[in-house]
Amino acid sequence: MAVDKRAARLGALALVSVILLGAVGTRLWFLQTVQRQSLQAKVNSGQTRTQQILPERGRIFDSQARILADNRRVLTVTIDRTVIRRQDNRSALFTRLSGVLNVPVEEMERRWNDNRYSNFLPLPVAEDVSEATVLELESRSEDYPGVHGDEDWVRVYPYAPLASHVIGYMGLILASQEQTYRSLGYLNNETVGQFGVELSMEQVLHGKAGLITYQVDSANRVVREISRVEPVPGKDVQLTIDLKVQQYAERVLETELVARRQNTNFNEMARNPKDKDGKPKFVEPEPWIYDETGEQYLPFPAPAGSVVVENYETGQIIAMASYPTFDNRWFTVGLSGEKFKQLFPVPDKNDPNRADKSILVNRAIQGQYNLGSTFKPFVGYSGLMAGVIGPNDLFPDRGSYTLNIDKSKCNEGVRCEYFNAISSGTGKPAQYGDVNIESALAVSSDSYFYHIGELMFEKERTLLGSELRQFGFGSKSGIELPFEFTGRIPTSELKAALINKGVLLKSESKTLLVGDNVQLAIGQGLLAASPLQLANAYSTLANGGFLYQPHVVRAIYQGGVPDGYPGLGDFTDATLIQSFDKPTVVHQLDFPNDIVLPIIRGLQRVIYGRGTDFPASFYHATTGEYLFKNYATNGITLAGKTGTAQGAASKPWFDSSVFAAFHPAPDAATDNTTPYTVVAYLEKAGYGAKAAAPVVKCMFEALGGQVTMDEVALSDPLDQASFLPAQPNPLADTACLINPNAAAVRD
Repeated sequence: MAVDKRAARLGALALVSVILLGAVGTRLWFLQTVQRQSLQAKVNSGQTRTQQILPERGRIFDSQARILADNRRVLTVTIDRTVIRRQDNRSALFTRLSGVLNVPVEEMERRWNDNRYSNFLPLPVAEDVSEATVLELESRSEDYPGVHGDEDWVRVYPYAPLASHVIGYMGLILASQEQTYRSLGYLNNETVGQFGVELSMEQVLHGKAGLITYQVDSANRVVREISRVEPVPGKDVQLTIDLKVQQYAERVLETELVARRQNTNFNEMARNPKDKDGKPKFVEPEPWIYDETGEQYLPFPAPAGSVVVENYETGQIIAMASYPTFDNRWFTVGLSGEKFKQLFPVPDKNDPNRADKSILVNRAIQGQYNLGSTFKPFVGYSGLMAGVIGPNDLFPDRGSYTLNIDKSKCNEGVRCEYFNAISSGTGKPAQYGDVNIESALAVSSDSYFYHIGELMFEKERTLLGSELRQFGFGSKSGIELPFEFTGRIPTSELKAALINKGVLLKSESKTLLVGDNVQLAIGQGLLAASPLQLANAYSTLANGGFLYQPHVVRAIYQGGVPDGYPGLGDFTDATLIQSFDKPTVVHQLDFPNDIVLPIIRGLQRVIYGRGTDFPASFYHATTGEYLFKNYATNGITLAGKTGTAQGAASKPWFDSSVFAAFHPAPDAATDNTTPYTVVAYLEKAGYGAKAAAPVVKCMFEALGGQVTMDEVALSDPLDQASFLPAQPNPLADTACLINPNAAAVRD
């Protein structure tokens, strides 16, 4: 008999239905209770749009409250990305906007594809747009859907191009910087500091972004503002730079370099030397000049240089000039790639003179130079402190120095004899007779310092280098500027590395030799330092042995320092956050008077000339006395040293000119002179006394009030049709540069 299974089937179906309904009910309960808040947040997020509000960047001031970097509020036209995701919509809208905004469609497409512009924020297509244009676009939303005008800031440099290498410039975040700035909460399309103080103080100047949240409809149109968190402005930064002194330093540097390039007075320094047969030594094609006797001369290339003015009692940098210079406003006008290449051409890597042509380089801190004889005071200090020679010990300078090594090595090609500079009177290496540390500095006796170099090497191979590091050579100074050169003090490890890199010949010994030390002792060879390091070392001599960290930042203030007179800030009620007026001691040297005072006296004699240790019949002029002939009577007190850094291939027209000087410690009761150190380095410009020394002389006369410095004026508008990185700005009165007692002064 058949069994009726319908009831069983119905029961099974009922059970399944109950289970399914139970599962659905459980899920509904779970969604409505356990996940209610998270799901509601997702719904709300779909109805809102959050946008960052960029903060106003902090401003930069000079030491006298001049506004060096300011902000101007502008309108930026943006497009909601949801409107232009489809190619046909994007092309149509870009085409309509192009004529109104005067922006090529190709540029808008480039921005659309550029990953520096966030995919989650409206696309900026034009900056600094007039309010009338924005109103027109927003009022015709049917023709320009998703197009809005957003408020933004652009950087303004009121006194440009002054101090551009120090202030720096802004630019979009580079691909290599994305990860770092993203971790700090930056947007990819923000502009950030890319050079100078704008870069080194970026996080201080940037501020904190705000947030604004809108409710939007299904078409992503704003319905209302839900919430707003205002941005926090960046902090304001005051520099130690005095723009009036900075302007004078830039002008005198440029003027002297141009003059050296146009020097029509035949200079012994640039004469083509003769070989042993009396024929010109260099025969390759050069722009030779011939005198009436047929002698060959060359004008100096003099392509570049720098000037540093430092307060040696605080380490504050009063001026820092680098030439060739540039106008940092070029980076605020949306340079095209082609225009950038015209203004700032990248030197060919195979060009041996490519370093001469680099513009976006602050030579005061990035220059990698031999220092010539300006290095000798520190070698003298090192030798005296090491006890290898005494302050009153006399050394017989006969024009050359022969190493105390096995003479058989000399016959095998090892250089054993080193010579003094050539005397203009005899055409042979100068001979100075018996000299001590004071007179050796005054006349710049190479042989005396060769002797110290060898004695130090014999005592301990690395001793000289260790002593020199106390003055900051071979280390970054810590100044608040990016890309500072570390410097180079010779070691065996360094020498081996240079050989491996191909900088030195493979045939060179990979260990430090005595010849390396004697070259170091006159500021040549493997030594490399920046003008700032040299200025800091001379400041250490001047202030009694304190190596200070140099500062270009004087103070940090709460953002919002109000305006005073046009171009000036008013710090009367400004909120100071941090001050750098107090000196930062890096190292204190042992400075016994019996060692330091002879060095200071020697440097003073460079300026003032004759001492008592030379008989009248055997008098040698010091390296600076012709230029500074009247300083003994005009009230300017200086101590300084000339230097001539030997150029490539020993061509004399490639020799660089160096001069460093300072005011000896003033008597507070009778002397109100501000304690300054000034260093000038002019590349491929000749003798130190001929090119760099006049620049330093002008600076001290200006600082002391003997020369009037022009007042600083607000800049004229940038000439965007120009193809010069900066317009020429020569010194109007060049009298201080002229040597009234012109003579064949060397070193």
